[in-house]
Amino acid sequence: MSGAFNAIGRTPMVRLSNINKHLGLPSNASIYAKLEYLNVGGSKKDRIAKQMIDDAIEEGTLQEGQRIVELTSGNTGTGLAIVAACRGHPFTAVMSKGNSVERARMMRALGATVVLVGQHEDSVVGQVSGDDLKRVEEETRRIVAQENAFRADQFSLPGSFRAHYLHTGPECWEQSEQSIDSFVDFVGTGGTFVGISKYLKEQNADIKCFLLEHASSRILNPQTAVSGGTTDNNNGKHKIQGGGYSKTFSELPLFDKRISGVDKEDLIDGYLTVTDEEAIETARLLARTEGIFGGFSAGANV
Repeated sequence: MSGAFNAIGRTPMVRLSNINKHLGLPSNASIYAKLEYLNVGGSKKDRIAKQMIDDAIEEGTLQEGQRIVELTSGNTGTGLAIVAACRGHPFTAVMSKGNSVERARMMRALGATVVLVGQHEDSVVGQVSGDDLKRVEEETRRIVAQENAFRADQFSLPGSFRAHYLHTGPECWEQSEQSIDSFVDFVGTGGTFVGISKYLKEQNADIKCFLLEHASSRILNPQTAVSGGTTDNNNGKHKIQGGGYSKTFSELPLFDKRISGVDKEDLIDGYLTVTDEEAIETARLLARTEGIFGGFSAGANV
């Protein structure tokens, strides 16, 4: 194997064997979890980092030695830092000061330049809001123009869903022995949901795929969406990093048929919501009962 980036993917999928009783589920219910934290950079975002860069090199949109820039809450930036280092590209990560300092330190250790953007005046430290993300987006665009850099745009580049359509989805199908009934994903860019759902439904159209939103930034479900994307009197603020940014479908291009090749209505069978408390407690349960040390988004999905 040439380069650590080629070790990305093929993560194991495990059947959760102890958590059912704690969640009040019947004993015959099977929940499977893909252990994406076993990727080189510690998350599923390694996959899209590799795919976006591979696609750009193949298409000729990324030149030899050209700087790569992208906004991140930490995971995509870590993946891009690894792939960029292996491929010989400088990388700049742009992130909100509301994200964890540990993630910024990790990216710097991997050779990345990290630019921290101040939060919106109404934001809470440690909780990145949609307004915070807008500020990060503005700074990212400025740096891309200034540096004549390649933008590894995880919200719009097809590689962001292709990584999961070409790899994660097939892995899930194979590792489950073709026995998946439903799939759930906490929405960030939408790439994971679109890629895996598209692949699974091509294998079995009866598989149900559910989009998961945070209760305080519920905006995608047309039946329950609140104007401005805020509920629970919390103005869209929450503790699950990497998603729940109160973005509409028009702001999530990966759901657009022109990119994904499929109508979003053909992928989405329903919408679910989760609170901070539910996500955090379930993440802790995963650690105590299953030995899986996942983040809050892992707890949200389970």
